[in-house]
Amino acid sequence: MDIFETFLNAEVLLRTWPLLLEGLWVTVQLGAASIVAGLVLGLFLSMVRLYAVTPLRLLTRLYIDIFRSIPLLVLLIIVYYALPFVGLRLSPFASAMTALTLVSGAYTAEIFRAGIEAIPKGQFEASAALGLSYRQTMVDVILPQAIKIVIPPLTNNSINVVKDTALASVVAMPDLLKQATQAQALAANPSPLIGAAVIYIAFLWPLVAMVSRMERRFGARSR
Repeated sequence: MDIFETFLNAEVLLRTWPLLLEGLWVTVQLGAASIVAGLVLGLFLSMVRLYAVTPLRLLTRLYIDIFRSIPLLVLLIIVYYALPFVGLRLSPFASAMTALTLVSGAYTAEIFRAGIEAIPKGQFEASAALGLSYRQTMVDVILPQAIKIVIPPLTNNSINVVKDTALASVVAMPDLLKQATQAQALAANPSPLIGAAVIYIAFLWPLVAMVSRMERRFGARSR
């Protein structure tokens, strides 16, 4: 048996392809839901950290530091296996989404904070001089400019979230990696794992290339 029959067995790949597609769909759903929830949470946390009263700012900073430090796998295990002991039992999908959102929100908060702080203070002063309220200043003046700055790092963080969905397999979540692992066991051949790797690359490579283009374009504008 050569390397192609072992790792790139066409017959095995064709037989297990439906399982891989089912896993890809679950991965896309989990990744999209976690990214959107993480964006909302991150924006809220960044606003609190920048403009809330001091006690709330300190609590927000503590949250961000903790969830940027804790390994996602550890958090996922805590959410899925430990919370039932305190009466809160979540499904595998909800557990994975919760863990991904908590971690993604912490990173997203720092990205938004950096983007907002990059806006010149004169923009805030000009908005105040025009009589704009705080909400109008943030929604109409500050955030539109900050979003242009944070798009590349936010996209990069979203890619990391999608890759981290592979960890959901530890809680029996039928994502792409879990389905590939099951297919490998059924076929007694590692080709499905190689197929899953190829799917990840095909799915994420365009996003990686897009981030690189955006970084070059925004870098050229800043110069």
